[in-house]
Amino acid sequence: MFDFDLRHLNYFVAAADHGSLRKAAAALQVHESAISRRIRDLEDRLGASLFLRRTDGVSLTLAGQRLLGRARQALAHVRAGADEVATIGRAEYGHIKVGLFSTLASGFLSELFRRYDAEHAGVHVDFFEGEATDHAKAVSQLELDVAFVIGNSEWPDCDAAQLWSERIYVALPKDHDLAERTELAWGQLADQDFIVRDTRPGRQIKDYIFRRVHEIDADAHVEIQRVGRSNILNLVALKRGLTLVSESESTIIVPGVAYRPVRGDRVSFYAVWNPRNDNPAFRTLLSLARSMARPAGVAGEPPP
Repeated sequence: MFDFDLRHLNYFVAAADHGSLRKAAAALQVHESAISRRIRDLEDRLGASLFLRRTDGVSLTLAGQRLLGRARQALAHVRAGADEVATIGRAEYGHIKVGLFSTLASGFLSELFRRYDAEHAGVHVDFFEGEATDHAKAVSQLELDVAFVIGNSEWPDCDAAQLWSERIYVALPKDHDLAERTELAWGQLADQDFIVRDTRPGRQIKDYIFRRVHEIDADAHVEIQRVGRSNILNLVALKRGLTLVSESESTIIVPGVAYRPVRGDRVSFYAVWNPRNDNPAFRTLLSLARSMARPAGVAGEPPP
């Protein structure tokens, strides 16, 4: 096995290309003695002379001619590999798995991925819709790169950062008396029947409704429905009750359903990720998301 580094080959190819150690040294911006020493070292290790040395320069021996083509190939392979690694590091190519709870229809996430796609068109992004607890577990096991969830819980083995907040909206039938108003207060909602899904977010919404209604000394009426996100809105259209949604979800069009904001109420959204995740494409996405973060309470908005 021959023990030499890439500089041996690089200096050898440069000397062959320029026909002169002095010109090769000038092109590589090193001392001529360094070129000469490396080539002598390479010749000693190979046991063959590579150049015929003359006062006006150098020319390749037969052994040097045989080595030159292989040396060029070796250097080209190394440069190609380095370029490939560099593109991965710059997140020009890659793959990200993203867990979603909020909609991509509008709002922060829509803008985030629109900008990310424009800047990193070579990165493939897979989206997975689901519950926050399932996403957090997948993130901790590195099955997802990042999840965007409502609220800041203690997720094992995960880091989290608040990125944005949204107003809370009431979804109600279009012909409901309250649909005539542009904004609603809890005093107007206290005697209404609410429906929520039988999921962890649904139970959080239920607790939130009870807390807000009890704050005004009223009793809340909340019914659990074992349906998905779209069907809970269909039940609203069927006048089975009202429900709460985030601002981005209020862009979802369901026949017979109207959305009205709740005065002063907001919900915060977080990114959750595994600090051991070294995926460059994910790290670039997280960096962009944090640069776009909208702190609560900006521009006169109430905190979540």
